[in-house]
Amino acid sequence: MDQIILWLKYFFLGIVQGATEPIPVSSSGHLIIAQRLMGLKQNGLSFEILTNTASLISIVFIFRKDIMKLITGGWGYLTTRKPEYRADFMFCLYIVIGTIPAAVAAVLFKDQIESIFSSVYTVAVALLITGVALWLIRNLRGRKQDGDLKTKDAVLVGLAQAVALIPGISRSGATVISSIAVGMKQETALKFSFMLYIPISIGGVIQGASDIAHDPNRAQLAIPYLIAFITTLVVTYFSMRWFMGIMARGNLKYFSYYCFAAGTLLLIFL
Repeated sequence: MDQIILWLKYFFLGIVQGATEPIPVSSSGHLIIAQRLMGLKQNGLSFEILTNTASLISIVFIFRKDIMKLITGGWGYLTTRKPEYRADFMFCLYIVIGTIPAAVAAVLFKDQIESIFSSVYTVAVALLITGVALWLIRNLRGRKQDGDLKTKDAVLVGLAQAVALIPGISRSGATVISSIAVGMKQETALKFSFMLYIPISIGGVIQGASDIAHDPNRAQLAIPYLIAFITTLVVTYFSMRWFMGIMARGNLKYFSYYCFAAGTLLLIFL
């Protein structure tokens, strides 16, 4: 019976990760809350890496056509210098530029950031901050499309992604909010946000591979981890599709309401 309960707990954690990873409410913050409510304590980063990998696979699958277009166009411009490929090449370049701040911060400070800020209080405050940011950009409708981005746009969005290393600050929220704030259209903001997510997540998986290999609980938690992985994989797909519809309609204010409510309740009760 205890084993079944444990499986159900990890199934629920998979739902939490999958549902919150694509949307601007912080998956890491919600996992901290869910683990505390269920009395689970993760030692090391194995669980986080596994579930993030599952979310990454789903998001890559959804954006596979955009990814292939960017790779083909970027390589085409490098090899032929044809002007029709330049927009794809520059978009790839801006993804690289935008990835640098978070990559540097993750390598140098990720462990320190998580040890200092991984508390329910931090998550609550971060959710409130995210709610304010979402509220401020709720009515913005930018004009910049894929071919209109500039280096400063990539740098600013990249810095926002670096700030999202703090648990409770949503990565997708930080990058979508900053993308819209610098004038991107909803569709471009969504695409740029999740194109930035892919390399930083791949880097996290590579960096944390040794944590999985040396996890002392690997054999004991193999089935619960597998349950969480598969659940995250499936739920991320549907959550991402749903969020794409929300972005198309420009209804980010509802996430602002959620962040205000969740952050306030956490400060009161936890």
